[in-house]
This record gives sequence, C-alpha cells and structure tokens, in this order.
Amino acid sequence: MDHETRGCAGLAVAGAGAAGAVLAWAPHARVNVTGGFAGSHRDLSVLYVDLPLIALGGALLPLLAGTLALRLLGRPWAAALVAVAALGLGVWGLTSWWTPYQRPEFMG
Repeated sequence: MDHETRGCAGLAVAGAGAAGAVLAWAPHARVNVTGGFAGSHRDLSVLYVDLPLIALGGALLPLLAGTLALRLLGRPWAAALVAVAALGLGVWGLTSWWTPYQRPEFMG
C-alpha cells in the first residue's frame, strides 16, 4: 500500500466517521434545536459547541485507531477492521452516554 492510497483511505475513514457520528447525534439534539413544546426549550448551543466536537471526535477516533493498528499489525485489512470497530464503539458510546440537557416541560 503506497502513501497516496493510505492517505486517501485515511480521508475516507475520517469523513465516514464524522458523518456517522453527526448522523447518530442529530436525533438526540433535535429537541434542543426545535425547542420542543411551543419552542420554549430552545438551546442552540448544541450547534456551536456539541456539533463540532462530535464531528471532530467521529473523524479522529477511527482514523487514530486505524493508523495505530496499521503500524502495529502492518496489514491494511486489519487496520480497516479496527477503524470500523472503533467507529462503531464510538457511536455506540455517544448514543448511550450523551444526552443534551432538557429542562422540565412544566414548572409548577
């Protein structure tokens, strides 16, 4: 595997990781963007704080795991498998752990 192919594969893994993480994150953040009931719970900080962090983490996690596996194992198919597994575990951790803050519907 030459350097150009390795670089293109790294960019593809980073792009797929960022897109996958953002697509898994978006349904959780929908309530904060739309505002929920009567738009009273709108919190747009998820767009300028959480969105860049989710995209960056989704891009870097599989890229770093794949690069480390390629250096340690020396086999491109094993590195690709490790990168996909790292992306899957990262998205699973994101969806099971991260929940945006939501104020209670009715304060009485």
